[in-house]
Amino acid sequence: MNDIWIEKYRPKTLDDVAGQSEIIERLKAYAKIKNVPHLMFAGPAGTGKTTSALALAKEVYGDTWKQNFNELNASDERGIGIIRGKIKNFARTAPMGKASFKIIFLDEADSLTSDAQAALRRTIEKYTHICRFILSVNYSSKIIEPIQSRCTVFRFRPIKADDIKRYMRKIASNEKLEITPDGLETLIFISRGDLRKAINILQVGASVNKKITAELLYETAATAKPEDVKKLINSALSGNFMAARNQLYDLLIKYGLSGEDIIKQIHQTIFDLAIPDKSKVRLIEKAGETEFRLTEGSNEHIQLEALLAQFALEGGELK
Repeated sequence: MNDIWIEKYRPKTLDDVAGQSEIIERLKAYAKIKNVPHLMFAGPAGTGKTTSALALAKEVYGDTWKQNFNELNASDERGIGIIRGKIKNFARTAPMGKASFKIIFLDEADSLTSDAQAALRRTIEKYTHICRFILSVNYSSKIIEPIQSRCTVFRFRPIKADDIKRYMRKIASNEKLEITPDGLETLIFISRGDLRKAINILQVGASVNKKITAELLYETAATAKPEDVKKLINSALSGNFMAARNQLYDLLIKYGLSGEDIIKQIHQTIFDLAIPDKSKVRLIEKAGETEFRLTEGSNEHIQLEALLAQFALEGGELK
C-alpha cells in the first residue's frame, strides 16, 4: 500500500524533481545532447536518486525508454550471479530504436560483494560502447576504486524543508487533504530530509483522517513527540528514575516504538537539553553503547532501563 503514492506522485521529468537543482541542471545537459557517461548517485534514502535516473532515461529515450532502461536492485541479489546473469545479458544486447546505448540502473549497488563489483567492473569496460551504468549508493566509499574512477559522481543531499512542504501541499491538494501547520512541521521533523518517508507518512495518516494533524502523524508514524522524549530524559537527569521508567513504558505502549526507535529519538533530543556540552558528550556516549547492545540482540527493556539509570547518575553529578 505504502508505495502507491510514491509511484503516483513520482516526477515524470527532470524539471519536476524536488530539491536537487544543481544536480538536475547537470543531468539536463546530458539529456539535451542525448549522451550519458557512467554515473554514480550517492546520498541518503529518499533524496531523488531513483527518480532522477528514471526521469533522465525518459528524456533521453522518449517513447522507447522502457526498452532501453533496466532497473535492478543489488540488495536483492548481492553476489556475482546477478552480474554474470541479468546485467551481462542486458548489457550485451543492442539498444532499441534510434538509441546508441542503453542504461542499466543498479540500485543499492553498495550492497554488492567485492567479487560482484570486480565482475561489474569488467562488464562496464567491455560493453561501454552500447551500455551506460547508473549506480545508486548510500555510501560511495563501499564501491571499489576502479568503478568509482569510471563514473561521474553526483552527491544527493537531504531534501530541504521548504521543498518537502511544497511537495506535501501539492499532494494534499490533489488528495483533498487538510494539513495543519503543526502537521506540516511534524512531517518535516519525522522525515528529516527523506521525501519518500514524508510521502509514506502522509499516506498512512490520510488513511485514518482527511485532516492531517501533528497528533495524528505521531500516532500513525510510530514516533514519539519530542517534548515527551525530553520530559523522559529530564526526569532521569533529575534523579527520579522510577518516574522516567514509567514514562519510558508509556512511550513504548502509546506509540508502539521499538528500543532502537527510542534510542534514536533520545539521541536527537540530547542536543536540545540545557546542560553543559561535556554532559551531552557523556550522554551521547552512553546512548551509543546502548544502541550497540540492542543491535547485538540484547533485551531492549533492560538496556533502556540501564540507560535511564546511567542518565540518573549523570544528573546527580550535575547538581
